[in-house]
Amino acid sequence: MDTLQVILLAIIQGLTEFLPISSSAHLILPSQILGWEDQGLSFDVAVHLGSLLAVIIYFRKEIGVMISAWVNSIFKGQHNDDSKLAWWILLATIPAVVFGFAFKGMIETYLRGPGVIAISTVVFGLLLWVGDKMSRNELTEYQTGWRKALMIGFAQAIALIPGTSRSGITITAALMLGLTKEAAARFSFLMSIPVISGAALLMSKDIISGQEAVDYHAMGLGVVMSFIAAYTCIFLFLKLISRIGMTPFVLYRLTLGAVLCGFIFL
Repeated sequence: MDTLQVILLAIIQGLTEFLPISSSAHLILPSQILGWEDQGLSFDVAVHLGSLLAVIIYFRKEIGVMISAWVNSIFKGQHNDDSKLAWWILLATIPAVVFGFAFKGMIETYLRGPGVIAISTVVFGLLLWVGDKMSRNELTEYQTGWRKALMIGFAQAIALIPGTSRSGITITAALMLGLTKEAAARFSFLMSIPVISGAALLMSKDIISGQEAVDYHAMGLGVVMSFIAAYTCIFLFLKLISRIGMTPFVLYRLTLGAVLCGFIFL
């Protein structure tokens, strides 16, 4: 890949990892419009690492408190809001892990086509609108509870379908379960840490066991650019979400879905 391609793809991944607009839908656009080839596993690992670093650094204080509280809950039997939140995030991760291992082959074989991505972009965009309208905006992430956390976790597993958007479907579920917009976004972003970490580790394993050549310059630049894009995205999203709501993202998804359908079916 040339430098412009690396920068553009890294920024796209960094932004769309946390906005509820589907990263997979955006990553097929350059190939459809510009004829770019697939960027390869090593670059995917790099941009995921950049996004992971962004969310960890942004929530570093919360993560530190949760880890400490979680350890105390195990070894000292001391439970508080932070330890409960840590347990709920871990619980919410289980469905994606289970379904990912169970259906990985089927998804890669049958559901990675551009038609599926286009349709999912529209369908789950409409569902995001429904979730926004249904939301009671009452609960913080510390009031989620294990049942709601598990339900959000099952929603995250649905994001294995390309075009769904991991952040989009988890925020949708959280809104439907009564969380405020800010709490839904924070819970979704914190949930991304174990999921992105696991995905990056699996992809790294595939790289090590495969024969793909590694472009370290592209990887380094990809990490930096995706980090900048993802950190900026998280900061602005949490600042603005209570004022703008989900409607702009719904409209964007419907427009994007229509554009993708135009490229694919016309």
